[in-house]
Formats: sequence, structure tokens, C-alpha cells
Amino acid sequence: MQSCEISSDSTDDPLSRDLRTRRQPRIVVIGAGLAGLAATKSLLESGFTDVTVLEASDRVGGRVQSIQHGQTTLELGATWIHGANGNPVYHLAEDNGLLEHTTDGERSVGRISLYTKNGVAHYQTNSGTRIPKDLVEEFSDLYNEVYELTQEFFQNGKPVCAESQNSVGVFTRDVVRKKITLDPDDSESTKRLKLSMLQQYLKVESCESSSPSMDEVSLSEFGEWTEIPGAHHVIPGGFMKIVDLLAQDVPSRVMHLGKPVRRVHWNYSAQQQEEIAHSDNNNRHDDGDHNDDQRCHGEPNPNPGHVYPISVECEDLESLPADHVIVTASLGVLKNRHEALFSPSLPEDKVLAIEKLGISTTDKIFLEFADPFWSPECNSIQFVWEDEAQLEQPVYPEELWYRKICSFDVLYPPERYGHMLSGWICGQEALLMERCDDETVAETCTKLLRRFTGNPNIPKPRRILRSSWGSNPYIRGSYSFTRVGSSGGDVEKLAMPLPYTKSTKAPVRTASGSGCRLGFKYYLGYFNNFERNFKVSI
Repeated sequence: MQSCEISSDSTDDPLSRDLRTRRQPRIVVIGAGLAGLAATKSLLESGFTDVTVLEASDRVGGRVQSIQHGQTTLELGATWIHGANGNPVYHLAEDNGLLEHTTDGERSVGRISLYTKNGVAHYQTNSGTRIPKDLVEEFSDLYNEVYELTQEFFQNGKPVCAESQNSVGVFTRDVVRKKITLDPDDSESTKRLKLSMLQQYLKVESCESSSPSMDEVSLSEFGEWTEIPGAHHVIPGGFMKIVDLLAQDVPSRVMHLGKPVRRVHWNYSAQQQEEIAHSDNNNRHDDGDHNDDQRCHGEPNPNPGHVYPISVECEDLESLPADHVIVTASLGVLKNRHEALFSPSLPEDKVLAIEKLGISTTDKIFLEFADPFWSPECNSIQFVWEDEAQLEQPVYPEELWYRKICSFDVLYPPERYGHMLSGWICGQEALLMERCDDETVAETCTKLLRRFTGNPNIPKPRRILRSSWGSNPYIRGSYSFTRVGSSGGDVEKLAMPLPYTKSTKAPVRTASGSGCRLGFKYYLGYFNNFERNFKVSI
């Protein structure tokens, strides 16, 4: 990854060399999420002035989306800063006073981060009964013991047995079930209840990993995702404050919103550039009946005589010439569009990395109530379906999408949030939820809460707010995971700049003698590979 960072003392970095030769390289950053903004901030601070950011949507922030709700802020996207020591996101927030009003309860040190570490999680069955706290703690200890085993395969180089199919879900279910079944002290009813809890825990884990199922998560790679030491912090004023800090010094001339990219023409010769320009001229002629503001306004060449090795073609038909392009599109967008997005096509190893790595959707469902129906010590309501005890990987028909909702967290403190619950759902079922209207989702969630708490008098929420990351065409998922068959090497391969050379810092010489570089999401000097090493969780 060091080869991808901006280096002021490198003798063979094409960006730095352009500065020393007094010609500002033209750099286009695709995407204005955290990665794109961090890259842009780093470029501008390093003295590069010819930078253009193209953001497809009408806002900056990407998968950070803070919604103002009365006197508080709700996070549809990124919520927690995971870990403090050495985490640049944490230090940025701390240095700018964003954590001054974070309560002690919002500094969670638990592995699965809730909105508060205070209180007790209520595990409720579909028959309306609460599972005793001591039984929950007993099962939780067992599950966490097996979770630690899943970390050892990567961290200690432990070989994966064939029976596990290199799957976290298969391995966890198999080991936990054997331990439960062989426990001589538990009754058959207790064993069934624990087996049902196992399915619920795996649903929570799927939301944490943003995977359709833990069966799809690679066991041999699972331990690579280590946590940064320190607590997990919530930013009371909203995670958009981080976005604002990154974007505040980006000139308006640099940022272009509502500017989706159609295709990136990269690494082509001067002759190919002339052919593309000729094609653009023909397009302009054919579109002569359009209004002036609808025509293709090809960006003028700011350096006459210099042949730009890259051309970024936008959906509005404008083309921007560039020396370097940094692509920060999500893995979901790359999976959906990489064939059409790049000309020529990406190298086979990059395509394989895109195909092998996983990304899925984790959505939140916020429900606001006039008064709490939960007890003061309750910090979450966990849904345990007793009829799923013996299932392998639960698969639901479309009309039962709600069975994938694993829990509702209580937002604390109530002085800030009021009486608010945050539900979690992931995978294909999250996409099905996104297709429903608010009324349907609110009614469905109310029925679930009534059923699992055994309280038929729970009113419908007075307001619902939910995310829709899966159906957003410019996002297509929440965050990535290492799917069975993939590895961290695929992440690194995807991050490598193009075109490939023997030295990753040496520029590629084109017909005109200029160098080009097509970098991907992890080309960052500020949040170096932030999604992998400095996880910002939805």
C-alpha cells in the first residue's frame, strides 16, 4: 500500500515528478465519500491544484448519512468509530471536539457494539417469553469461546478442516451444536433454546459483517479483521461532522455533485485519444437539437500539446481529460458496472478480485414511540425464533423477509434520542424490506415487537426512518467482507494502481511519453485503506 501513497521524497512517483517539472498533473477523483474526500484533502494539502471530484449523487459523504431529527441526529450509515489508538477517524473527531458530549455509555468496549454498554439485552422468543438472563450469559460465553476459535485460523495459521467448508457459519454452527448437544447438565428444552439462540447470534454477526449469511464468510480469513485498541465511539453531532471536516477546505470549483461517470477510458495512445475526440464531436453534431446546457461540453485541454492518457466520460456526455484517476466507487458498484465502466477492460486479476470479494446490505430501521414500552434496564430486544433451532442456513420466502430482523437496539440517552429503537436487517431480506413502503414496514415491525414481548398493546410507532443502501444505484451495499474463496490479497490486488509496471511507483510511458495512473479506492494518504484497517461501521 505504501506504493499507493503520495510521497514528497519519492524520485519515481509520477505525481511528485509532475510537480517538480512545474506542470500540474490533472487528477480526477471519482466519488465523494470518505475515501474520495480523504484522497482529495491529501492531494490539495500536498500542493496539487488541478483536482476534480466527480460525485454521482447530490451530496457528499457516501455511506455517511446523518439525518436531523428534532434536537438529535440519526445515522442511516456510519455510526461508530471502532477503536481509538492510531485510528485517524478517532483523532480527527477528538482533535475537533466532536466527542465532547459523547456519554460514557456511548464509549462501548464490547465486541458487538450497541448504542450503550449499560443495561441488559432482552432475548425474547416468538412465543412471547423472555429467556432467563443466566441462560443468555451461559450461551453467550459458549458462543464467544467459539468465536475466538474462528480467529485462530488466520492469526495462528491454523489449517481449516474440510468439514467446515472454510465457512465461519458452518464451522460455528457445527462446533456450538456439538457442545450444546453433549452438555449433560442441560435439559432437552434448554438445548433447543440455545440452538435457537445460535441462529439469532449468527444473524447479528451477519449484520456486523454485512454478509447475507455467515456461511459466506471465509473462515481462513476471518481473523484478519482485527480491532483497533480502544473504545467504540458515537459522535453525538452526527458522523457527517467528519465529512464536513474533510470537505471544508475543498474549493467549490473542485467538487461536482450530480455527476455520475459513464466510462473511464484509460491508458490509451495519442491516436486513440484523437479517435475518441472525433467520436465526441460526432455525438455533439448528432445531438444538435438539444438545448445548449444538454450538449457535451468537452473539457478544454489546459496544457496544449500534452496528451492526456485518461479520459473520464460522464453520463451528461462531458469528457474530462486526466493524467491520473482515483476510483473510490464501492465494491457493489464495481461488481455491477466494472465491465461498462472501464475501457479497456480491467485486467483479469482485478476482475477476479471484484468477483471473489463479498458485499451485502445491512439496513437500519428506526422506530420512534411516544412512550417507551420497554423497561428502563432494557438496552435491546433480540428476536429468537424457536422453530429455527435445527435449521442449517435459514432461507426465507419473500413474504417472510421480516424473519431476518435480528434485533432492535434502544437508543441512549433518551434525553437526546427520545424513545427510539433501531432495528437491524441484512442480506437479500434487507433488499426486500427496501421495496416495501414505510407503512408496511412499520406495521410489520409492530407485529414483531408485540409477538416477541408478549405485549399486544404496543402502539404503532409515530415515525419510521430507514436506510436503503442496497437499492441505491451509486452504493449497492453497505460494506465489504472476505467471502469464501477470497482473501486480503484480493483487497490489495484491487487497490493496486493501473497500469501495472515492474515497479509500482514507476510511471507507464505512453506514445507521447507521458505517464498515467488509475488508482482504486485504497489510494489514500489520509485514511490509508480505511474501510479495511479503520473500520467505520454502519
